Amino acid sequence: MKIIEERREIPVWEETDVLVAGAGPAGVSAAITAAREGASVILVEQSGNVGGIATEGLMSHWTGNTEGGFYEEILARSSDTDVNDREMQKVINPEKLKTVLLEMLEEAGVKLLLYTFACEPVMEGDRIKGIIAENKSGRGAILAKIVVDASGDGDIAARAGAPYYTGRETDGKMQPATIMFKVAGVDVERGVFPGGFEDHLAIPAGDIQKLGEEHLPAPAGHVLLYRTTLPGVVTCNMTNCTDIDGTKAEDLTRATIVCRKQMDAIVNFLREYVPGFEKCYLISSASLVGIRETRHFKGEAQITQEDILQARVFEDWVVAKAHFNFDVHNITGSGLDETGAQKKFGQKKGYTIPYGCFVPLKVENLYLAGRNISGTHMAHSNYRVMPICANMGQAVGVAAAMCVKEECSPRSLEAKTVQARMLELGVEP
Repeated sequence: MKIIEERREIPVWEETDVLVAGAGPAGVSAAITAAREGASVILVEQSGNVGGIATEGLMSHWTGNTEGGFYEEILARSSDTDVNDREMQKVINPEKLKTVLLEMLEEAGVKLLLYTFACEPVMEGDRIKGIIAENKSGRGAILAKIVVDASGDGDIAARAGAPYYTGRETDGKMQPATIMFKVAGVDVERGVFPGGFEDHLAIPAGDIQKLGEEHLPAPAGHVLLYRTTLPGVVTCNMTNCTDIDGTKAEDLTRATIVCRKQMDAIVNFLREYVPGFEKCYLISSASLVGIRETRHFKGEAQITQEDILQARVFEDWVVAKAHFNFDVHNITGSGLDETGAQKKFGQKKGYTIPYGCFVPLKVENLYLAGRNISGTHMAHSNYRVMPICANMGQAVGVAAAMCVKEECSPRSLEAKTVQARMLELGVEP
C-alpha cells in the first residue's frame, strides 16, 4: 500500500554561498572556515546542539595523535586544563565544547539552523542546487552555490545520486553502535582506566577484559573507562549493539534500546569488580547513538589501508598529519575485530588525505566531509575519528569558499590551489 503525497509548492527560505549539512566536528569546521574565507554560510543541524558525537554523543576525548589544523584551535579554546599535558587537553568537557563551538560559529558569521532536518537535495540535472529542509516552522528550500555533506552518513549525497557502498567491501557489515555514558562517585585515585581493548589490566578479581567478557551482557563485554576533568566522574565506552545499519531509523531505535538496557548491568559490574568504582552511579548518557560506519562514497580519489601504513604524502594532499590506528570494533561481538590493530599498529608517522576523496562522483557542486569521504573500510577505521574529521572540514571549507570566488565546481578546482591556502594557514605534512 502506498499513499500519494499531494504536490505542493514550498518557499525558498534562504540563498547562500555555502550550505553545510551536519554540525559535527567536520561540519562545524567546514562552516567556520568557509565563512572566515569570505563566503556566506548556513549550517543546518537536526539536533539541538552543535558538536555531534563530541557533545551530543558524550565522547570522552579527542582520539588519536593528529596534529595541526583547525583541530588545534578547537583544543586550545575548549580544553578544561591550563596544564601543558596533551592527553589532558584532549579530554572533552561536552558542556563547555557546545558553547565554545557556538561562539566560534557566531564570530565567523555563520548562520545556524538547529532542530532542522536536511531532507532532500534540490537538483538540476546532476548539479546540486541546495537542500529541502524541514523543522517546526515547516518545509522549505535553502539554495546554495556549494553544498557540503557533513552528515556522517552522507544522506544528502546519497539522495543526490552519488555512488557509494556500505560497510566492509566483502559483506557490507558495519562496525557496532554505542551509547556513551558517565558515572560519578568514583574514587579516581584508586580507579583503573583501561583505554583500549588490549589493556588487560590486572585487578583483584582477575583480568579486567576477561571479567567483562564473562559478566557483561552480550554483545557488550569490553571495559573502556576514561577520566574526565570533573571530580569523581568517569566516561564509559562500554555499551555495544551489533548488526546495525545507521541509515535506518528502526536500527537506530534498536541500538538505543539495546545499549540503554546494558547500562545498569555495566554499572553493577563496575561496582562489583573494578577498584574505585564501588560507589559509582549513572549520571548522564548520550542523546545521540554513536554510529561508527555506514556509507563510503566513491570519489575522484580513494584513500586505502596501504596509503595509511605507508604514511603516504599525496601530491594533492589537503589534510595533513592525520594519525590514529585501525580501530575496527568487533563486527559480531565485543572488543577489537580480528582485522583491527591498536597497540600493534606500528605506523608512527602522520599521513595525508588527497583532495579527490572529498569530491564524490556523478554529482556536481557537492563536497563530502567527515567519515563519509571516499576511502576503504580499513582506511575509514583510522580517519573516522573526530580530530581528523575536524581537519577535513577545514580543508573542505577552504575549497568551498574558493569555488564560490572562482565560480567553478569542486571537480574543476585545482587541488594545488587549496593546498597552497592550507600551507598559508599553517597546515603542512
